[in-house]
Amino acid sequence: MADTYDLVILGSGPGGYVAAIRASQLGLKVAIVERERLGGICLNWGCIPTKALLRTSEIYHYMQNAESYGLKADNVGFDLAKVVDRSRKVAGQLNAGVKGLMKKNKVTVVEGVGTVTAKGKLSVKQGDKTVELEAKNIIVATGARARDLPFAKADGKTIWTYRHAMVPTEMPTKLLVIGSGAIGVEFASFYNDMGADVTIVEMLPRILPVEDEEVSAFMDKALTKQGIKLLTGTGLEGLAPSGSGVTAKIKHKDGKVVEETFSHAIVAIGIVPNTENIGLEALGVETDRGHIKTDGYGRTNVDGIWAIGDVTGAPWLAHKASHEGIIAVEKIAGGSPHQMDKANIPGCTYSRPQVASVGMTEAKAKEAGYELKVGKFPFIGNGKAIALGEAEGFVKTVFDAKTGELLGAHMVGAEVTELIQGYVVARQLETTETELMETVFAHPTLSEMMHESVLGAYGRSIHY
Repeated sequence: MADTYDLVILGSGPGGYVAAIRASQLGLKVAIVERERLGGICLNWGCIPTKALLRTSEIYHYMQNAESYGLKADNVGFDLAKVVDRSRKVAGQLNAGVKGLMKKNKVTVVEGVGTVTAKGKLSVKQGDKTVELEAKNIIVATGARARDLPFAKADGKTIWTYRHAMVPTEMPTKLLVIGSGAIGVEFASFYNDMGADVTIVEMLPRILPVEDEEVSAFMDKALTKQGIKLLTGTGLEGLAPSGSGVTAKIKHKDGKVVEETFSHAIVAIGIVPNTENIGLEALGVETDRGHIKTDGYGRTNVDGIWAIGDVTGAPWLAHKASHEGIIAVEKIAGGSPHQMDKANIPGCTYSRPQVASVGMTEAKAKEAGYELKVGKFPFIGNGKAIALGEAEGFVKTVFDAKTGELLGAHMVGAEVTELIQGYVVARQLETTETELMETVFAHPTLSEMMHESVLGAYGRSIHY
C-alpha cells in the first residue's frame, strides 16, 4: 500500500526543502524525495561551496597585498587539497543542517529516484526496491544541470563543468572559461586570484550581459586590470583534449579562427532543466524548451502538479526557488499569497569585485518608455570604502522621473551583494525617492553610497 501525504515534493534543493518546511508549518503532512543529497545542487555543488572557494581566493589576494595595509606576509602560498576540503566541509555542514530541519519539522525524507506515475502518485526507486507515494499535491523541484557543448562533453579531466571546477585535483595553469555569466565570471575570478592564467570567451558583445551596460563595462576594465583576458563577441568552434590539456578553436570578431591550447576549460554556457524521465510527458504537463510552464503561484496546467525553481525557467537563482516554494505551498494550504514578481528578485555575482542588481537596467527602462532620473555614486567618494582599501566601484539607481518609482538599482564593488537588499526592500514596499532621501544611513558605512546615489539622481548628492 502506498504511503499517503498531503504533499510530496520531488527534489530537496533550496526550493524543495524550504517548501517542505513551510508546508509542515501550515499543518500539512509532507514527504520530500531526493536522489542524491539534501540541499540539492545549490547547497552541495553550487551557491555555498563556490562562496567558500571565493572567500579563500579573496583572503589569498589580501595576503598577497598585505603591504598596502601596513602588514607583512612572506612566502604566501596555498594547499589546493585543503582549499577544496574546506569548501566541501562547508557544504557538508549545511547538508547536515537541512537533515536536522527535516527532522525538526517532521518532514519524511524518501531517498531514491522519483517518478510521477499519475496525478497524485509518485514512485521512488531505491535500488532493487520501489516505494509508492500518494499525495493530493505534488511539487516538482528537480532543478537543472550544466549544459554541455554540443561538440565537446565535459570529461572531468581537462574539460570541466562547475562541479568539476569546485573539486580540482590540480591547479590549472592556463584556463579557458566559456561563458561570462555569473558562474563563468565567478570561476574566472577564483582561479585568476589563485594564480591561473585565465581567458574568458563570450559570444555576446559584453560580459555579464544581463547586467546594466555600465556595470559590464566596469567589470571588463576591472577584470582586464587583474590580468584576465576577455574575448567578447567571440565564438568557440571546437574544443578537444590535446596532450595534457585542451585545444580550442576560437573565432574572433574579425572572423579569423585561431587555435590555442589551455591546460583546462570550464564550460559555463547555461543550464538544462531536469524534466526528462520523471513522468511529466505522460501527464501532459506543458513545457517551454524543457522548462515547466507555471502561473504566478507555481501551478502547472495539470491539476495537483506544481513546479518551482530552476525547472521553471529564469532567473535560475536559489532565492527565487525558495520564494516560489513558499508561494506554492501557501496556495496549496488555502492561503492567499502574492504572485511571484520576478522584477523584485535580486541578482548577485560573487566575483572580485562583486556585482548586484534588482529591477530594470537603464537601457530596459528607456525601452519601456520611461522618462528617467539616474543617480550614480562612486566608491572613491565613500569614507568606509577608502578605509577598507576597496575604493573601486559604484552604485547606480534608476527612477521614473514622473512618479519617483525606483525602477532599478545596479552595483559593482566590495560587498554589494549584501547592500542590494536595501533596494530590494524599497521596491517591495513601493518606496519612492522621497522615502529613500529621508532615510538616515549610518556613518561610516558602504550603505551611504546607496543614499548618495538616490540624492544624485535628483541633483542633491552631498559627497560627489
